[in-house]
This record gives sequence, structure tokens and C-alpha cells, in this order.
Amino acid sequence: MSLSELKPGEIGIIKDINCDEKLTKRLLALGFIQGTEIKVQTSAPFGDPIIVHVKGCNMAIRKKDANKISLGLEAI
Repeated sequence: MSLSELKPGEIGIIKDINCDEKLTKRLLALGFIQGTEIKVQTSAPFGDPIIVHVKGCNMAIRKKDANKISLGLEAI
């Protein structure tokens, strides 16, 4: 499952980032680290970008980049 597939309010755990090297480094610096919990807050009116909550901060990410972030669902 990718980050872009989560609905607002759903939580996942980051498994892997499959972006180019430059974007991967930027996402890692922003806290998108393997094993980190990530929650989708909302999306823009046309669905792009999406707003996610990571490590206490809300961030906007393009849907095409969110497609490249693999997740595992949080255990309930």
C-alpha cells in the first residue's frame, strides 16, 4: 500500500521510499524514516497535494511522490 492510498484519518507505518535520490534525502531529512507513523490529515480540493502528519508536524506532499512511499497499516 502506498501513502497516496490512505484516506484522511488513516494511519500507516513507513516501510520504504522509492523516489529518486534527491527527493529521498529530502524526505528523510523531514522525518519520513522507515518505521515512522504517518497520518493523512486531509487533501486539497482536487486531491493534490495531501497533508500528512509526521513526527508532530503537518506537511504537504504531492500525490505522485506519495505513490512512491510504501506503508504498512498500523496494528489496532
